[in-house]
Amino acid sequence: MTDSMQQMALDTLGAYFGYTSFRPGQDRMVDAILGGRDALGVMLTGAGKSICYQVPALMLPGITFVVSPLLSLMEDQTRALLAAGARPSYLNSSLTPAQQNTVLKRAREGRYQLMYVAPERLLEPRFLAFAQEAAADGGIGVPLVAIDEAHCVSQWGQDFRPAYLQIREFIDSLPQRPIVAAFTATATERVRADIQQMLGLQSPATVVTGFDRKNLYFGCEEMGDKAKAAWVRDYVIAHSGESGIVYCSTRKTVDALAGELAEALGPSGIRVGRYHAGMGNDARRQSQRAFIDDDIQVMVATNAFGMGIDKPNVRYVIHNNVPESIEAYYQEAGRAGRDGDPASCHLLWNGNDFRMRRFLIDRGDAADETLDDEQRAWALQNRYRLLSQMEGYCNTTGCLREYMLRYFGDEAAAEHAAAAGAGGAATDEAEGCGNCSNCLTQFEVEDVTDMARAAVRYVATRPMRFGKSLIADVLHGGNTERIRQMHLDEDHGYGELSSESVGRIKDIIGQLCGRGYLATSQGQYPVVGLGPRAGEVEDEAFTFTVKRRASKRKASARARRAVDLLREEAELDQRPRVGDDAELFERLRAAETVVGFNSLRFDYAVLTPFAPFELRALPSLDLLQRIKERLNYRISLDNLGQATLGEPKSADGLQDLQWWKEGRCEEIAAYCRKDVDLTRRLYLFGLREGYLLFTNKAAQRVRVPVDFGQRP
Repeated sequence: MTDSMQQMALDTLGAYFGYTSFRPGQDRMVDAILGGRDALGVMLTGAGKSICYQVPALMLPGITFVVSPLLSLMEDQTRALLAAGARPSYLNSSLTPAQQNTVLKRAREGRYQLMYVAPERLLEPRFLAFAQEAAADGGIGVPLVAIDEAHCVSQWGQDFRPAYLQIREFIDSLPQRPIVAAFTATATERVRADIQQMLGLQSPATVVTGFDRKNLYFGCEEMGDKAKAAWVRDYVIAHSGESGIVYCSTRKTVDALAGELAEALGPSGIRVGRYHAGMGNDARRQSQRAFIDDDIQVMVATNAFGMGIDKPNVRYVIHNNVPESIEAYYQEAGRAGRDGDPASCHLLWNGNDFRMRRFLIDRGDAADETLDDEQRAWALQNRYRLLSQMEGYCNTTGCLREYMLRYFGDEAAAEHAAAAGAGGAATDEAEGCGNCSNCLTQFEVEDVTDMARAAVRYVATRPMRFGKSLIADVLHGGNTERIRQMHLDEDHGYGELSSESVGRIKDIIGQLCGRGYLATSQGQYPVVGLGPRAGEVEDEAFTFTVKRRASKRKASARARRAVDLLREEAELDQRPRVGDDAELFERLRAAETVVGFNSLRFDYAVLTPFAPFELRALPSLDLLQRIKERLNYRISLDNLGQATLGEPKSADGLQDLQWWKEGRCEEIAAYCRKDVDLTRRLYLFGLREGYLLFTNKAAQRVRVPVDFGQRP
């Protein structure tokens, strides 16, 4: 790019934005775009990505399309550009059809320099016709297509959106190819490569500004749900004069925590807002505006809040629950301290968070409906891979900053952060980055080097052959049918960790995967192989530590696992009980048919975290679903039990919920046993007689034929 063009870029920057120079990385992106090159910018939140495409858009003739999934960003940036004297527009679902027609009409007349557009709209016939007309000879011209949140195109990323796959088709359909510039705040090397391929970037200038936000403190602490709420309350009170965001994983948690904080903090004059997708557009907009204008001090929100929000003075970001990935966490945490001043990022977590995340993964994403079965299975396993990395972050004893920087491939910054803390554990002599909880806090660590070596060595003998559960069973010395059939009890390493539980070994394998010593494949049934750091394990100086688990404290009964409750109850009334989890799951695997009701939606969701295989792959029969298929409407288990066997359920779901609130676990256990037994006997009756009975609305008992002998 010529000196005169560079000066024009600086003049444009000053005229519209009031700056005299570009930030690091901005100048290279602007130079590439104005020089006619495709570009990929990986720039931290707050690094000024928008400037990189806004300045060229204001200089180049024609209209620049900015592809963004964020309605809030479109509206906020359009408003800011209008105030600066530019001519922007946006086209999204918030506009009425008449307003959309007006925008397109004005765009054809050349009134706009930029147009923000959602990816879903690109191939919509009316917009596509306008874009093709604009890019054709004699049209107003389309010099540049900028893609914000470009990681959404990659199935390797944390926020894959199928609509982003339309972008390349849109670009290829234009009569004259524009310059294409893609931007993201967080992207690993693999995601960057995927972005380049999926968007068809042609020899792009790649600018990576680095991932280290030195002004941010990172804290990570395990605590129970009640302790979390108290911790957040106390922190907000202690920082009452500061602006902050509290992220929660679900809308329900947002509403509950926001209400609790508002009640507790109201007398102190601290205003609390909330934001999630279940609120109306107007309510969200008002809440967002109040936060930006400092009318409220703390925003409790899901991850629907924050992307594209320009608020530089956020002093803290608290995650009340575990995010789905390192990318998501770093992007959300990065909304703190955008002004460069010190800010704090805190992650509060416990095992329930990970169980919730796994449940949400299994439930699937609405966007997955556009994918085929293979793609959905792949997306599912990728989400599990990303969550595993997040779990590694929560459990690492090393520098938190180093962990994230290595994840993003910023090795130079990671080495710098780790230089003082090469031993892995925080000590008085080794301070690490000096600005994270692991480097500043003394905590007990457990040296599990021998376990780590045993796991890696075994995987090295059979790489990419087995899943975590089977490897853990072998190392533990399990005596399962599968181990015997495959002669794995003859393997070197069998029983080497017999003193450790299978669950503990699986946990260590998961952390080895999270830290790069092992790796998991993609697909419906992931297997474990060697990771890029596997060679370090044989180094004499290698050590592997984890945070020592807290001593088991007597918790309230309702906080215990459902499995434990059932076992305890079985002991109390001296009934025979199933042995360990492995035995239970082997019996399930060996069964020709698993009979249940709500098994796919509830039972399997509860059991999945403990299962060594994919439960949904079992041949199963949902009793109530079979009846529904016959009648075209659902009959309750209670109705079937009373009509067929003269025996109702012992309680209902509402009563069960009340018991849970009251901590009456014995009643819950008895209720669950009765449901299981009733289902079993109804199945056997139907299998034997070929029908079941139910009571219709006219209080008549009606026979419904069933064929439980036929495999589903």
